[in-house]
Amino acid sequence: MSSPRTFYLIALGGTAMAPLAGLLVERGDTVLGSDLPLYPPMSDRIAALGIQVRPGFDARNLPEAVDRVVVGNLAGKDNPELVEALRRGLPVSSMPETLHDEFLAGRHPVVVAGTHGKTTTTALTAWLLASSGRSPGYLVGGEPMNLPAPSTIGTGAAFVVEGDEYSTSWRDKGPKFLHYAPRTLILTSIEFDHADLYRDLDAVKDAFRKAVALVPPDGLIVAHGDDPNVLDVLSSASAPVLRYRVETAGERTGDEGLVARHVSFGPEGSRFTVVENGEPLFEALIPLAGRHNVANALGAIGAARPFGPAPRELLAGLASFGGVRRRLEVRGTEGGVTIVDDFAHHPTAVGETIRGARGRFPGRRLWAIFEPRSITGGRADFASAYLSALSAADAVAVARPFHAARLGSPSGPGALDTGWLAAELTRTGTLAFDADSAESIAEGLFSRLLPGDVVLVMSSGSFGGLCDKLLEGLRAPNGRFS
Repeated sequence: MSSPRTFYLIALGGTAMAPLAGLLVERGDTVLGSDLPLYPPMSDRIAALGIQVRPGFDARNLPEAVDRVVVGNLAGKDNPELVEALRRGLPVSSMPETLHDEFLAGRHPVVVAGTHGKTTTTALTAWLLASSGRSPGYLVGGEPMNLPAPSTIGTGAAFVVEGDEYSTSWRDKGPKFLHYAPRTLILTSIEFDHADLYRDLDAVKDAFRKAVALVPPDGLIVAHGDDPNVLDVLSSASAPVLRYRVETAGERTGDEGLVARHVSFGPEGSRFTVVENGEPLFEALIPLAGRHNVANALGAIGAARPFGPAPRELLAGLASFGGVRRRLEVRGTEGGVTIVDDFAHHPTAVGETIRGARGRFPGRRLWAIFEPRSITGGRADFASAYLSALSAADAVAVARPFHAARLGSPSGPGALDTGWLAAELTRTGTLAFDADSAESIAEGLFSRLLPGDVVLVMSSGSFGGLCDKLLEGLRAPNGRFS
């Protein structure tokens, strides 16, 4: 083992950078870094690692004695700390390059990639291996409930990594997952996303084709067979492919690969029979809601099986999985109203999350509260897709796009018209309104909520602390009900 070194992380608080910092600290290295103001849970996670975050970004932050500078993809080429590191000739690398060079060499990288489901599938794959005694390394771009931290080095063969398709760094606009040298690759789904990087769906698929081509002939690709875009990119594969599918009631699509049959949903989660090449393996229960999470479970099973867990160990791991924060996470119940937080932002994810909440909270009025936070999510050309997705709720509130000014600029694609969206939902019989802030949405909800309601808050950002605002308001005298 090499002697401890000092790493300086620029934009330390990113969802992948902070877990990388955790791996370095666990190994015994010194970690320093900077960022803009951070908030829980990320600020708490970094504080628990004992790292003092310097206010970003200032060339004077960069210490004299540093062995490597790691640059998060939020840092542009004009970042003062990056500019200073390059001026001084310090070794500089991206987060994915550092993860590969420092932790993946000599391991079996299990890389989880896809437009949707990456974080949950990564956490579940890691949990199936950890709970069965396989001691995996892992890096999850979220806060897994079962695992003690989003990352650990582990001692087993497998190292499970969430493989993001977003850009690597200021100088490498290719996806992060191309740096991880996957020997096992899980492909959960492929859709057009990250419109600031990819011109169209074909460009997205080209990136995933490159990932597929990286898997060696003695590796394994675990692919979601219900997704035609996933099947399309497999043409570049030289490794064996294990397909997984979720059958709906009355459907029979064949026996090849892993299939979930007899699927049902309830307050306790999702039940299904896992069938491998026509042979039933076990009857599974996973305490997660929705067809998409059944698919995520199959992907995790397919990737974990070659490392040796017995069916009974997989069954126990599925049943004991605690999920990931901000994935249908119940934040609290006040006055009979349950507040649920979720990261969903793409139209497909919004629709699947609403359907999952339906299964978890049957018979209750479901509010879908949505903030178009990302550049992609706030685009006008997703209006019809969001209309279809949100129509599955009983009532809807939509915030104006977070990047409305940028999207609505002369060179932009146009911003989502949330007024039109709310009017169309109302016209078709769904109670709906739009508002310009989290505060306005909270006030609009307090006059409309009823005991027994479920409020599903969806955003890829903080949404102005809306979940906390709602819970605080519901605790107030008279529960803020009109």
